[in-house]
Amino acid sequence: MKNKIRAIIIDDEKNSIEALEYELEDFHNEIEIIDKCLSASQGIKSIKKNKPDLVFLDIEMPNINGFEMLEKLDMIDFEIVFTTAYDQFALKAFEISAMDYLLKPVNNTDLKKVISKIRKQIDEPEIQRQLEMLFELMKSKNPEFPTIALPTMDTLEFIEINNIVNCTSDSNYTYVYTIENEKYYVSKTLKEVENMLKGHNFVRVHHSHLVNILHIKRYIKGRGGELVLKNGKVIPVSRNKKEDLMKLF
Repeated sequence: MKNKIRAIIIDDEKNSIEALEYELEDFHNEIEIIDKCLSASQGIKSIKKNKPDLVFLDIEMPNINGFEMLEKLDMIDFEIVFTTAYDQFALKAFEISAMDYLLKPVNNTDLKKVISKIRKQIDEPEIQRQLEMLFELMKSKNPEFPTIALPTMDTLEFIEINNIVNCTSDSNYTYVYTIENEKYYVSKTLKEVENMLKGHNFVRVHHSHLVNILHIKRYIKGRGGELVLKNGKVIPVSRNKKEDLMKLF
């Protein structure tokens, strides 16, 4: 039998803790709540004492917020799920850095997805790098952050966005191709990858293809037409996407 994930909830609102705890009752075979903290300072002490596998962390807390609390820790060797009613920029930052978050009020469906993901990655050592990227995003307030974190089956790949040439759908997964002729099989749909790359010169030219316009060499006219990329690859353009593509030039 697999071990339960030992978790701490940190939130300055008692009602929020109770609401999350209630939702977690459906996952009692997966999650064991070992402590509940009403402030960041209590949370730091509990983390050092209990050494959890997972922390459900509220961002907006008085005196010390969730991000500031994490910066005060010498080591982050546990998974983190942010619980937040934060603005759209924060949600974009979470997506780019591949961090997990739950919007308040937490619902059972979102919680199930997050716990399933946490169970898979509980032993992976990528959390520190993810957090460094997230901190940089939040501090700079820069949605044009140059690097993206893409989860594959076995790793979390950190790739410079401008080096991505194109992305191709494979059902619930996506192939991501770079200028170094590398190919990554990403465990996200093309739509999810497209959302992560918004604002970074990418255009959906076909239901199965997303292209970085910086790497387009030629457009061949036709019903929809075709794009020839600088690496020689030819990408079809669907008729209903042709107009959107032409508006960019």
